[in-house]
Amino acid sequence: MALLEGVVLAVILTCLLLIIRLFTVVKTGSNYKPGAKGPVSVVVVAGSGGHTTEVLRLMECLSAAYTPRHYVIADSDRMSEEKICTFERSRQHSDSESQVLCNGPGTCIPLCVAGLLLGILGMKKVLIVYVESICRVQTLSLTGKILYPISDYFFVQWPCLRDKYPKSIFLGRIV
Repeated sequence: MALLEGVVLAVILTCLLLIIRLFTVVKTGSNYKPGAKGPVSVVVVAGSGGHTTEVLRLMECLSAAYTPRHYVIADSDRMSEEKICTFERSRQHSDSESQVLCNGPGTCIPLCVAGLLLGILGMKKVLIVYVESICRVQTLSLTGKILYPISDYFFVQWPCLRDKYPKSIFLGRIV
């Protein structure tokens, strides 16, 4: 019986430590200044349709400090692959800090969770930057609702969304 109580106590303490660490990683993310220690490695999640166009417009605005860039696309999404290859032909690369930049496809959620997990485990701080699609005027997308609490920077493109979600950043139309 004492062994069982010890195991239960160990599990509870481990869960408590993970929750505290999760809270610490999520709350300190917005104080983190990307590029302060050199180039920032970026994982870009491209979705089919307008998501790829929007995320590439965002990438055009990033400085050369945001390299290398790694892209995640669906195997069947040849059009996005072509657009990304064309975009990358005009860029140069180096190495660095890490960031996940995404703008809506649900496929970005596991990558953002993996980046968060790296921070929780103390392996590497990965900034999670989410830009809500311009077509989301009144409410957040499902992906936005899921990533809102864990993102370091959460951009919206409409003032009414900024009013509903105080953590969000409104800079006007970005893409």
